[in-house]
Amino acid sequence: MLIVVILLALAFLSILAIILLRRAGGGRFPWMQFYMKGRESGFIFREINLLRRVSIETRLENPTALFWSIKMLDRALKGTIIKYRARSQEQDPEYNLLLSKLFELRKRVEFDQPKYKLGIKSSRKLLPKQVLRIMLPGLGPFGSTVVESLTRYMAVSHPQGPKLPDGFSWKNQKVGIYLWRAEDAGYFFQTKVLEDFIDRKYPILHIAHSDNLIRTQKRNSLRVETDISAELFPLKSIDLASEVPEEARGLRCRLADLSEGGAAILIGGKARVGLPIKIQFSMGDTAVVMSGVVKGITFDQKKNRSLLHMQAAASSMTMRNRILVYVYNLFGERETIVPGKKPVTPPRERSSDGIILKAAAPAPKPGSGEAGS
Repeated sequence: MLIVVILLALAFLSILAIILLRRAGGGRFPWMQFYMKGRESGFIFREINLLRRVSIETRLENPTALFWSIKMLDRALKGTIIKYRARSQEQDPEYNLLLSKLFELRKRVEFDQPKYKLGIKSSRKLLPKQVLRIMLPGLGPFGSTVVESLTRYMAVSHPQGPKLPDGFSWKNQKVGIYLWRAEDAGYFFQTKVLEDFIDRKYPILHIAHSDNLIRTQKRNSLRVETDISAELFPLKSIDLASEVPEEARGLRCRLADLSEGGAAILIGGKARVGLPIKIQFSMGDTAVVMSGVVKGITFDQKKNRSLLHMQAAASSMTMRNRILVYVYNLFGERETIVPGKKPVTPPRERSSDGIILKAAAPAPKPGSGEAGS
């Protein structure tokens, strides 16, 4: 008798759950199937509940696609933003929390794609224009770029970096090479320089291939190449960082790439690793302020300019959402990057610690990790 009662109770609860799901979702959409598909896709109940709520509010025809379709997630995000903007509720904490959760799900689906998981094992898979950071024993990094990849070796541009002794030749040098592969991860491998063609019109090195690439760091935030005018403010300490826009004029610079975790900043002259900085720039009518610490520098000695790889300090939810709207290009706000097009170079300016900073032409695609590439 007890077993019969339990079975009847379970049946009643199942029917009640189906009714509630239908009412919660509205219409005749099979919400029970939606929840089952969400669980199969690895989402937990509260994440599925969030996506159900958003799919209803944005009136998606096929809510199940949210579990795998980046296009549908972007549509849901855009619809949510438009709705709250129309109500002038962009500063509402509840809205920003909802948007933050949606961006987390968006990132999860993004990085579940095979292109972020497979990786490569051989340097033969590297494509022309791949940025490299070359290390000699106890010296470096030197910046270089893949020019061509052949069967036995790859040709790379002549390394730029710290000054080397007169008469130095790269030929037969054992080197370590770091790189950041777009939409993948960081890699390291050791190899040998076969030839040094320093006397050519366009100096290059021939470097032996390696089939032992080590995957060192996977990306955990989406980075996009950009070309944005910005202002930079050196800080005495990262503890002084804030998201309050500076009224005084800053040091002109350009953002070469951007993610929620950092940025690559192009300046004239040199800077130092460990420098705390604050940058501010505009995305349309939206002001963005980021602070962080310079974790790495790629210095171009010939052009006397540096690419600072900044790791961002913790941002507020509102500021992070602003950045992610741009990164995911939800409203087509990213400007088109035209290869070879140089912005007007503004006057040189000098910072309080003597570092010369100036705006410069967009850098080649950088290649490091989350601290800007």
